[in-house]
Amino acid sequence: MTDTPSLPDAPACGRNREPILEQLKRLLADSRRLLEIGSGTGQHAVYFAPHLPHLAWQTTDLPAKLAGIRAWLEACPAENLLAPIPLDVEGRWPPVSADTIFTANTLHIVSAPAVEAFFAALPQVLDQDGQLIVYGPFSEGGDFAAESNREFDRWLRERDPDSGIRDLCWLDTLAARVGMTRSETIAMPANNHLVVWRRSQEKNTNKLIEQ
Repeated sequence: MTDTPSLPDAPACGRNREPILEQLKRLLADSRRLLEIGSGTGQHAVYFAPHLPHLAWQTTDLPAKLAGIRAWLEACPAENLLAPIPLDVEGRWPPVSADTIFTANTLHIVSAPAVEAFFAALPQVLDQDGQLIVYGPFSEGGDFAAESNREFDRWLRERDPDSGIRDLCWLDTLAARVGMTRSETIAMPANNHLVVWRRSQEKNTNKLIEQ
C-alpha cells in the first residue's frame, strides 16, 4: 500500500503498524466484530483489516475526523472495512456491539474524564466474553518505561493538564468496575505497550510479554 500525499497522514501509523499487526493476528484469531475507537486518519484500519479478513472492522471517531477516514477507506478499500460512524466517548454511543474493542494512541490524548467515560461504556457495546486492546505509552505505579516517556507525559500535561500518559494501575481500577481484568501487557518498540483486558467469568493471569 502506498500512502497518497493528499490523504491525511499520521507518520506514527507507518512506524508502529507492523509490530501491532503481529500481535493482532494472534489476539484477534477468534474475533468476528471489531470496534475501533478513535480511528484518527484511518491508516491503521486500512492496513490491519486486509490482513484480518475473518472479522468486520468498524471505524469510529469524532465527526470532524470522518471525512479523512472515508478518504483512506476509498483509496484502500477492503470488503471487511465498514464505513466510519461518529462516536464521542463522553456522549451517547451508537447502538453497536463487538467482541473486540481496539484503540491506539488515544488514552493519553483525551481527558481523564473521557478515559473514565470510555471504560464505563464498555459493557453496553462489548460482548460478555469480549476483549479490550489498547496500544500506546503507559506508566505503572508511577514508573515510566523510559525517561522519554516521562518527558512526553510532562509535555502533554503542560499542553493540557487533563491529558497525560495513563497509569495501568488506574486503568485496571476502571476496568475492574466493569468486570474486566488485565490479561496481557505486551512490550512494543519505542517504549510503548499493547495491553489487553478481558471480560470473562474465569480468573485472568496477567502476562508480561517482552518483544
